[in-house]
Amino acid sequence: MSSETAARTSVSTHILDTSVGRPAEGVALTLSVRSGSDGAWAAHGASTTDADGRCKDLPALPEGTTHVRLDFAVEAYFVSHQHRVDHKATQQAEEQQDAPRVRDSGAFFPEVAITFAVMPGEHYHVPLLLNPFGYSVYRGS
Repeated sequence: MSSETAARTSVSTHILDTSVGRPAEGVALTLSVRSGSDGAWAAHGASTTDADGRCKDLPALPEGTTHVRLDFAVEAYFVSHQHRVDHKATQQAEEQQDAPRVRDSGAFFPEVAITFAVMPGEHYHVPLLLNPFGYSVYRGS
């Protein structure tokens, strides 16, 4: 594979906070790469989501990359946005038998790590749909 092909292998992401129906601004993330399923992870980049919940400055992947890991630091985001929580909805949820009675932080998942395989020369857009008690990811376009 030539370095020209490797330069075109890229990753982008964005985060939507489904609990408020808005982009998640200010979430820090790191991008790590490895070659082969048993290779060591190497930090390759870091970013923070912008007002649209996007990271536009992630570097192209190095030649030989077969796997990518995105680590999203979501706990700080939820702690800083707790004032947006609908307190009536929270009270109703807490009245349910299986609802959490006490939350130690603003998120059940303090971090989200997404690992996926890549092929040379392709672009991978991996959106994260996020709320305080769950998340979902998919390969976007």
